[in-house]
Formats: sequence, structure tokens, C-alpha cells
Amino acid sequence: MEIIPAIDIIEGKCVRLTQGDYAQKKVYNKHPLEVAKKFEGAGLSRLHLVDLDGAKAGQVKNWKVLETIAGKTSLVIDFGGGIKKEDDVKIVFNSGAALATVGSIAVKDENELLRWFGIFGADKFLLGADVKDEKIAVSGWLETTDIWIDDFIEKYIKHGVKQLFCTDVSKDGKLEGPAVELYRNIVQKFPGLHFIASGGVSNMDDLYKLSDAGCKSAIIGKAIYEGRIRVEDLRFEI
Repeated sequence: MEIIPAIDIIEGKCVRLTQGDYAQKKVYNKHPLEVAKKFEGAGLSRLHLVDLDGAKAGQVKNWKVLETIAGKTSLVIDFGGGIKKEDDVKIVFNSGAALATVGSIAVKDENELLRWFGIFGADKFLLGADVKDEKIAVSGWLETTDIWIDDFIEKYIKHGVKQLFCTDVSKDGKLEGPAVELYRNIVQKFPGLHFIASGGVSNMDDLYKLSDAGCKSAIIGKAIYEGRIRVEDLRFEI
């Protein structure tokens, strides 16, 4: 199982939120490039970069951070947060991202997302699914839809999506362990999907559980920054 470290950006700084709450913000490093280089130095090859300012504003804001990290590391970066228009997608790719991460638009404007798939290719997008009680949540997790996660995944696989990460919003940022059974069920139903677990990882044991559940990758953020997991321990695939 591949490990994907996360860097969340507010005002150009590396931060973490708890359950998506901007009021529960903690700054870990004022220089995201330093953090990215540490990940690269530990032998990790991917990075999950989230523009929290962009997510709040509804348009990409921290593309300069992306450009800097992409230009000064060899990390394969997926970038999300505020990608609402085609111009945002272009900025993300022009700034060096390998994948554009999209979430809410897949629920709120499917036709526009499919248009982007036609322009850039569906395989250039990493689809994010925030889930509460097995239903899709949007708008910073404030709104739960009536869309079941399985139906959501099935639809977008048919549209050509290859990679998807799923976050159980009740787990994220709380270091209480991931939603292993939810992820196990998804992997069993969609064996051809590159499924990425996200949220709740608190220690190495959680990673072994996710690997046993069949997850292809796992995104880790707070557990690294809080010292629960050493970057050096992530050097090899789990």
C-alpha cells in the first residue's frame, strides 16, 4: 500500500484542521516546501496538496505553493481546493500538478466535470468522496446528500475515473482510527478502482489494517505532524 502524505495550505503555510473546521486550525510549518522535501527525502513519491483558502473562496488561491513544490521536488502531486472552473483546472496543471482533485463539483455539477474529463482526460482527476453514514457530504461537510457512496463510485467509474479517495468525516483529524470496514466494503465492490483511504489514521497499526482491507493507498496528515507516525517509518510500502 502506497503512503500519500498530506499538506494543507492556509495563507501559504502548512496547517491542519480538525473535521474541516477553520476555527480549529494549527500551523505546523510556515514553509510547505520544507515539509515536502522531508517527505521526498524519506523516499515517498506522492503528495496530497490541499488549498484550504481556495476551498473557502471557491477558486484556486495557493497555486504558487504548488508551483514551488512541483518545481523543486520530484513528488507526484494531486492538488485540490477551489477547483470550480475550467480556468482553475488549467492553473493547477500549468503549476505542476499531476492530478486535479475534485469533490463537490462531482455532486453539484456533474455535466461540467464530465466536460473537463473530455478536455483533460478522466484519468487526470482524483475524485474525492466525503462520506457521513455512507452518504456523500458536501460544502465542507455541512451538508449530507441522499447519494450513497456506492452509487457515486459506480457512476464515476463508468465515466473513466481511475482513482478515488474517501474520507469518513466523522474520523478526519481526530486520530481515532480510520473507517476500515467502510473501506473494506468499497474495495470488495470495486476491485478495479485505485482506492485511497483518508482520515483518522493515528498510528502504524491503522496503516496495516487499511492494507489488509485492500486499500491501494492511504493519505496521512495529522498523525505525521503530531509525531504519532515517523516519516522514516513510511519509507517502504506497507
